[in-house]
Amino acid sequence: MTSVTAKPQAKLGNETRAELIRVGSDIIARRGFNSTGINVVLKEAGVPKGSFYYYFASKEDFGLAVIDDFAADYEDRLNRTLGNAELAPLERIRQFLEEGMADMTDCDCCRGCLAGNLGQELAGQNEAFRQRLDGLFNDWQARFARCLDEARERGDIDASADTSALAQLLQMGWQGATLRAKVSRSVTPMQGFADMFFRQVLGARARH
Repeated sequence: MTSVTAKPQAKLGNETRAELIRVGSDIIARRGFNSTGINVVLKEAGVPKGSFYYYFASKEDFGLAVIDDFAADYEDRLNRTLGNAELAPLERIRQFLEEGMADMTDCDCCRGCLAGNLGQELAGQNEAFRQRLDGLFNDWQARFARCLDEARERGDIDASADTSALAQLLQMGWQGATLRAKVSRSVTPMQGFADMFFRQVLGARARH
């Protein structure tokens, strides 16, 4: 009988931990955190229970690792889009939004944003999750603000534009539009928000 404290054998290394997180992320995105049982993750990943507790002290610890893994993957997207110096700053934001819509289309609008989903489910229940997700959203908002600052410096938006407020609107509005897309099973809310942000919020300030 394998002890839960025993060191995993053979294949159990960083690949096993990564596989648990990958499988868990997919299930959590579809079912939610509270409805995702550890045994379901283990069965789908093909990993014995003792191995899970070698890598994660608890389900909460596992959930935080899922958030951190999601954040690292999302960092790559942010660097590729908002950090793409070859594009004008407003085009970087547009590319970021378009990639989000493409992702929702690919999953038939079933998953939504994992961070957004967890925020709605857990922010009022677990302080560790709330703080981790709040930091994540603040980081995204700061990224938007830097692009908008650059757009203002270039004269692409009005010199009086409050880029911090615009970045907050963009971050919160996009999360809401993503949720609405999941509920309606259509990316129309996301497209509508993107169009509204560029045409009506930036509107006359944006240089075409």
